[in-house]
Amino acid sequence: MIVRSRPGLLEILFTLRGSVLPQVAPKVLGITLVAVIVVAGERHWPEAFPVTAGIGPFTLIGIALSIFLSFRNGACYDRWWEGRRAWGSLVVETRGLARLINALLPGEAEAPWRGRALRRLSAFAHALHAQLRGGDPGQAARSWLPANEAATLARHPSAPDAVLAHLTGDLAEAYRRNALTDVLFAALEHRIAALAQVQVVCERIRNTPLPFAYTLLLYRTAWIYCLLLPFGLAASLGWATPVATALVAYTFFGLDALGDELEEPFGLAPNDLPLDALLHTIDGIVLDALGEAAPPPLEPERYLLT
Repeated sequence: MIVRSRPGLLEILFTLRGSVLPQVAPKVLGITLVAVIVVAGERHWPEAFPVTAGIGPFTLIGIALSIFLSFRNGACYDRWWEGRRAWGSLVVETRGLARLINALLPGEAEAPWRGRALRRLSAFAHALHAQLRGGDPGQAARSWLPANEAATLARHPSAPDAVLAHLTGDLAEAYRRNALTDVLFAALEHRIAALAQVQVVCERIRNTPLPFAYTLLLYRTAWIYCLLLPFGLAASLGWATPVATALVAYTFFGLDALGDELEEPFGLAPNDLPLDALLHTIDGIVLDALGEAAPPPLEPERYLLT
């Protein structure tokens, strides 16, 4: 995720970090080249480009296309924001569970439940992080789990859910040994259910993309519009047509590319969510609850917070 203050005029013109310009530049250059060819043709055969054709039809189509693109980008941003809210809830629930586990479970001298349960919170976050980014959840959680348990995660269809199941097992063992009352056990289980809800939300976002037909319709329409636009502008704008066409193409293709990044908020694109930084925060919460030194928060590198 790009983290920076609003740039000045020169920075706005030349900033590429976090911009979609590198992605859409080949398309914009191609459309501009088409516009140059069309204007050159209009200079040689002006009768083929009557001024009466005008820009009216393109104006109407452009307005409709802009509205459709704004709807799509709004839907993509909703996915991005919902993913951020889910990981914010994960941080909140981890803090709450860490406080409750430290306050309610016996110390390490009496039973191993407290430290083991706390470490499972980070194991869950690491497994979920790896699952969302296409990694190996079992391998990601291995350093936070007992060796024999980490080796069995690969057999589970959902490693994060398996970690939560083991966490519930720790609390159930404490309950059976009268270290927890039924009321306290229910309070802790409610927090674990909230972690499971975060997992469900993230899996729904990752596994349910926007309808492909909707995206394809907008993409095709944007291409057709930008390719035909020079024919409507050439007679009236002359050699200014390539400039106007390039600006329109940059806007439409840029919005489309930005929507693609926001649609998958858990990826590695510059505008995706900073899952590494959020995971680092959760590790710090757990280590602090364990009485160990928590690492400093991650800082952006060249305005990019991963």
